[in-house]
Amino acid sequence: MNKKHDNLFAKSRALTTGFRFDEQVVKVFPDMITRSVPGYELVIPMTGMLARRYAQPHTNIYDLGCSLGATSLAMSFAVQADGIKIIAVDNSAAMVGRFRNTLSENRGGIPVEICLENMVDTNIENASVVVLNFTLQFLDVEQRQALINRISAGMNPGGVLIVSEKICFENEQEQNDQTNWHHDFKRTQGYSDLEIAQKRNALEDVLRPETEAAHMERFKQAGLSNPKRWFQCFSFVSYIAFK
Repeated sequence: MNKKHDNLFAKSRALTTGFRFDEQVVKVFPDMITRSVPGYELVIPMTGMLARRYAQPHTNIYDLGCSLGATSLAMSFAVQADGIKIIAVDNSAAMVGRFRNTLSENRGGIPVEICLENMVDTNIENASVVVLNFTLQFLDVEQRQALINRISAGMNPGGVLIVSEKICFENEQEQNDQTNWHHDFKRTQGYSDLEIAQKRNALEDVLRPETEAAHMERFKQAGLSNPKRWFQCFSFVSYIAFK
């Protein structure tokens, strides 16, 4: 897929609504996320690698908040267990439509079923791998524990939950450092200070990061064991927890 350049916030604009995954965003999403999330292009194939290790034969893999399907496709090409189905879920019609077009031209070895629905309504069953790649952070904080509980309840013993998120930090100096480093990263990717400021304002009431301690406690409460951070670049991290 050719990347269209993200310049949505290049001009001064009055935002009447928060950040939305609409058609405008979908058109530039691959460029936007790789230039905004340090390490994203490593997290995706490594998620496929982890899915390959932990996928159990004749079970389901869930990609909740699949967006354009990068993670689902990585897992589809990487996983080798028999009888696996990947269930990719997103509530953005624009995202799902584009993913369906991509999937028709680029299929891996594992079948992918794409569902247009809210991930909080998805029935999780017979799951050996569940992935939330930079999606939990857009869900209301009050709904997050219930979702992780439902995921855990639908997982088989030995299954894994992979959660990638932007986190925040309790120490004010560390938070400031991490924010500054992230903004420096964006500048190296060609974003202007205006673009950085306007996108941050647009996301302020939509993306609500939490501390690592909050994520670890949520995994524990859901009955998941041995959670660990397997990736970090600045404030962007990925965790794995076991059923």
